[in-house]
Amino acid sequence: MNNFRFWSPTEFVFGKNTVKHVGALVKKYGGTKVLIHYGGRSAVKSGLLADVENHLQNEFVEYVKLGGVQPNPVDTMVYQGIELCRKENVNFILAVGGGSVIDSAKAIAAGVPYAGDFWNFFDEKVTINRALPVATVLTIPAAGSEASPSTVITKEKERLKRGHSSSLLCPVFSIMDPVLTFTLPANQTAYGIADMMAHVMERYFTQTSGVEVTDRLCEAILSAIIKEAPLVLKEPENYAARANIMWAGTVAHNGICGVGRDEDWATHGLEHELSALYGVAHGAGLAVMFPAWMQYVYTSGIDRFVQFATRVYGIENTGDKKETALKGIHALKNFFSSLGLPVNFEQLGARKEDIDRLLQTLAINSGGTLGSFSKLDMSDARAIYEIAAEVR
Repeated sequence: MNNFRFWSPTEFVFGKNTVKHVGALVKKYGGTKVLIHYGGRSAVKSGLLADVENHLQNEFVEYVKLGGVQPNPVDTMVYQGIELCRKENVNFILAVGGGSVIDSAKAIAAGVPYAGDFWNFFDEKVTINRALPVATVLTIPAAGSEASPSTVITKEKERLKRGHSSSLLCPVFSIMDPVLTFTLPANQTAYGIADMMAHVMERYFTQTSGVEVTDRLCEAILSAIIKEAPLVLKEPENYAARANIMWAGTVAHNGICGVGRDEDWATHGLEHELSALYGVAHGAGLAVMFPAWMQYVYTSGIDRFVQFATRVYGIENTGDKKETALKGIHALKNFFSSLGLPVNFEQLGARKEDIDRLLQTLAINSGGTLGSFSKLDMSDARAIYEIAAEVR
């Protein structure tokens, strides 16, 4: 096990009707003028946005609103939010929505007190030294951004999708009411499930030894998701299933599964190019790319893939490591397919002939190499994209 520091400062307020605490929590964390940042019509249509406003008004907290965040949030919205916050003297940002809204809110929070272009953070030219506090009212369990220090933004003109992390971007509180997820469409629910599983697997597939505790944490979370996912799709208003899926998405990405071990993140890098180019849902892209990555790299650490197959999917270890490892990979792919997720380029709406274009921006964003489980260069990335493009 590697040395590590773990810090998870977010206050989680979980359960039914917890949005009623939003005004008091904003005041607790020093908010006096709030930007309510949200996505599209669902927050308005559901009445959630009005509830949030009422609770802020009851605590005499001033606010302004900025909606319109799209999936795979873009820099143009971030610039708009920074300008609005400065104009209105906002000192607190409240994200009402899923990962895209939260990521946009985090980028705005970092950009407001910074004199330069916020994209400098994503270019790794500067580090974040100050940020406005961010809080969330979560509506889509998927990205884990309600608990993480990370944000991912797409530079719209160049179609460059990049992430950045800073402890200053960890939300100060996150309100999590599973009831708010009852009306999520089945496809969005499935995308979220793939996303949170990918967050666990990016940490699980490691070459670090002696990490039994975090191995077991990862395996337990994956097993719980696999158990609850079919139920939550069959019974969208099953509170227990929704609650377990919601909390799984949080612990998948608050860092606890990655302590003491090297993490990989190659698959996320590969997928970011797909969602940047095609605008596809991040979880859908991950459902395509993770089995393809696994098929390409499994021989680099076959014992871990055997462990995944036996512990997560209960596949019998016959002594043939290759056979067992491949059965685990196929089980994951079949599971994604059973949820209605795409598992190849054709189903995703991607094209094999675009691989050169994907590699061009991947090389820029990654610096030419990615991953730690198996160090990959652009020729490896091409091979993985080609696996994903196969229809079988």
